Amino acid sequence: MRLTRAFSLTNFSIATSALAFQVFVLYPWHHQLDTDFKHLEKRVQEQLEAGQKRNEAMNAEHLGDMKEIRTALALGQEKAGSRWRVL
Repeated sequence: MRLTRAFSLTNFSIATSALAFQVFVLYPWHHQLDTDFKHLEKRVQEQLEAGQKRNEAMNAEHLGDMKEIRTALALGQEKAGSRWRVL
């Protein structure tokens, strides 16, 4: 009888301490992690948008450079009478 009662009290104390740990440690930590994750997600999205804008600007710049090169090549071919064709 004493042994059964000791097991019951031990089980109750372990369950109570586990519940207290979940309520007072894990639950607030979960909210902190969730807040940090949302902040990180926002920063990643900002970085992606900045990278896309930078890529669009670079693509426009490269397209302008390509047009200038093609124009220069076309003018050079007309002067030299080359048989090569610029696309």
